[in-house]
Amino acid sequence: MHKYIGSALEGILIMSRKMLIDGDLDNLSGENDYDFDLFVIGAGSGGVRASRFSAQYGAKVGICELPFHPISSETIGGVGGTCVIRGCVPKKILVYGATFGPEIQDAKEYGWKVNDNIDFDWKKLLHKKTEEIVRLNGIYKRLLSNAGVKLFEGEGRVVGPNEVEVIQLDGTKLSYSAKHILIATGSRAQRPNIPGQELAITSDEALSLEELPKRVVILGGGYIAVEFASIWRGMGSTVNLCFRKELPLRGFDDEMRALVARNLEGRGIILHPQTNITQLVKTEDGIKVTTDHGEELMADVVLFATGRVPNTKRLNLQSVGVELDKTGAVKVDEFSRTNVPSIWAIGDVTNRMNLTPVALMEGTLFAKTVFGNEPSKPDYSNIPCAVFCIPPLSVVGLSEEQAIEKGEGDILIFTSTFNPMKNSISGRQEKTLMKLIVSAETDKVIGASMCGPDAAEIMQGIAVAMKCGATKAQFDSTVGIHPSSAEEFVTMRSVTRRIAASGKPKTNL
Repeated sequence: MHKYIGSALEGILIMSRKMLIDGDLDNLSGENDYDFDLFVIGAGSGGVRASRFSAQYGAKVGICELPFHPISSETIGGVGGTCVIRGCVPKKILVYGATFGPEIQDAKEYGWKVNDNIDFDWKKLLHKKTEEIVRLNGIYKRLLSNAGVKLFEGEGRVVGPNEVEVIQLDGTKLSYSAKHILIATGSRAQRPNIPGQELAITSDEALSLEELPKRVVILGGGYIAVEFASIWRGMGSTVNLCFRKELPLRGFDDEMRALVARNLEGRGIILHPQTNITQLVKTEDGIKVTTDHGEELMADVVLFATGRVPNTKRLNLQSVGVELDKTGAVKVDEFSRTNVPSIWAIGDVTNRMNLTPVALMEGTLFAKTVFGNEPSKPDYSNIPCAVFCIPPLSVVGLSEEQAIEKGEGDILIFTSTFNPMKNSISGRQEKTLMKLIVSAETDKVIGASMCGPDAAEIMQGIAVAMKCGATKAQFDSTVGIHPSSAEEFVTMRSVTRRIAASGKPKTNL
């Protein structure tokens, strides 16, 4: 009897958990008839992944996205989202283009006879870039179609806990019911409130300029700012980079930030630390930029790279009770669910960890949780990322400062600074820095970073090792690939410094 009661209770608990996931606790008597099991607003990386995987579980899925254009607005977007159309992909194409200039110069020392009058055709690269994002836009549409997902072109908004409205290009409004609604609308570049701000551009426009600017002023110290500084400088532009902190890339390891700053300066970028822009004025000679130190800089283009804001303004979320934070981001629990049980959100619109692969992870686990009957929480530990300045920076795990702040025992710092083999012939004076942060108590590698050529390619492998809980002893027992920069990660034997749990970060800034 007791065994029977225990089994029955277990069955009730399992059914309750399933009903919780389905948002169906108030519908014990049967299913409602919905147009869709899932309707997704936003067909960027996260939204497309969530819709495709949900469809693979057997869900009937609809998704809507704004019409395509390289430059976004409140009413223009495109299937593929920021990353594919006006973010990671086109940016990386321009980084590749910018890298060739200095490498052509380096080639001279390798015996290549290079004409000093090397021309760069910006319009040709922009045309090729646009061709590629149009191609990828088509691929993403086919991915949705092949998965059986119904795509609607238009602006989506939530009008009820289980109802969405799609405003089509001609103004026609379509209304659909859905058992679950997923918000995946991403984020948009924001502009600081500075007199003359209308004269500046954001990263959207920077990827689609008709002419290559000869003089550029960039406001911002984040990854977008340093990447565009590297791009334009690599193509021959004069670049002034203004940022508020002592070093660019706030939040990254201080030692790495210092090296990035030296590399930017070494490539000819003019840095203005602890500097803000107070005014932009249009003149016959271009845009006059005034800083809070009284400096006046002339520019053909001024780029504001001062952060992004979640795309929630026109979604009508608060009218149906969905909670937003002070930045406008959608508040979600650890399963990506909002306070309204039938409405979920993933990606940059939640302002958790704003990276494309993270949105993909969240989309995958949403589908598994809601339609795969396998509740799954995203794991945000040991997520690698890269800044594609030239040369790039890539990290995974904790920075030295974060490890100290965490205060979980002594930490060991291992570093290796060297001139890459390629530079020994070309004569380029640009150091590579690699760094491992190790728990003294467990010997686990808890942080890794690299600034130098191919950093992102190398760090992806390091991330796999750290995800598996690799120890420093296991790194040391790994045979390196010679000759390569990557082998330095398995040959750092001597401790650079040991920091006690109550210590402070010590870096040679």
